[in-house]
Amino acid sequence: MPITKGRVLDYVEQEWGTYVERFNCLPRDLQASRVREQGYERLRDMLAHILAWWEEGMGVILAVAEGRPFERRKYDFDLFNAEAIAKYRAWDEAEFMAHFEKTRQKMGADLRSMEEALFENRRIGAWLHAVVLHHAREHLVALSRFLVVDMLENDWATYVADFQRLDEEKKREFLSKQGFANFHDLLAHVIGWWEEGARVISGILDSPSFTWKPLDVDAFNRELIQKYSTWSNDDLFSHYESVRLAMLRLSAGLPDDAFRNRDIEGWLRDDVVSHYDEHPIPA
Repeated sequence: MPITKGRVLDYVEQEWGTYVERFNCLPRDLQASRVREQGYERLRDMLAHILAWWEEGMGVILAVAEGRPFERRKYDFDLFNAEAIAKYRAWDEAEFMAHFEKTRQKMGADLRSMEEALFENRRIGAWLHAVVLHHAREHLVALSRFLVVDMLENDWATYVADFQRLDEEKKREFLSKQGFANFHDLLAHVIGWWEEGARVISGILDSPSFTWKPLDVDAFNRELIQKYSTWSNDDLFSHYESVRLAMLRLSAGLPDDAFRNRDIEGWLRDDVVSHYDEHPIPA
């Protein structure tokens, strides 16, 4: 899960810079349902939450970068989020949206001014991961090509190595929590869903009449483990990398309107974004 200056700035500009625009392109009924799924009544309440964490995080990040003392807080997350929403409740809509964008731009400028080496600082990296990278996945309302490609190029690219660097006890704890007997079975599960997602997406692109049926998830997962059970770890790791690169090429080459197709968006969101957070390798 690499945190670099370039990657963080790409998130600020490409992911967060288009966040509201992508949301506004959704049909009204889908806008409403996706905001509700996030636990908010309206988009600006969620943006207030995002904005507040940007401000909080950047306060700590800049203090660390400049060698200044800062308050080490224990957060009551429900209270913090409620206060963020209340703070902006009376603001005019246009005024609030302009403030959100101004804050995003200032965050980008402040991060751009920091030395590359500061992004390796553990505290700075943790805050950036939380409020810039992970928050984009946590509050995903309209999928972007950028997010899919970035995760395939970064998070999923180091997935096997991230597991292998764990000590044996942490490996056992991780697999126990994930419900898999071994890492081989977990990787087979990931590979199989990528392959199925690529099949469906390619079918939709090739033919307007293409249809697919929802899978029995538990049965399909068992089939995947069985399918790859005789493969050696080396062969499976190599196949994982081949399928990851194939998914990357597919995602990078999709026409823009493919991301507005609900089925394609759903498969990419579930296979690439949500699936990573379902099976995250411990830091």
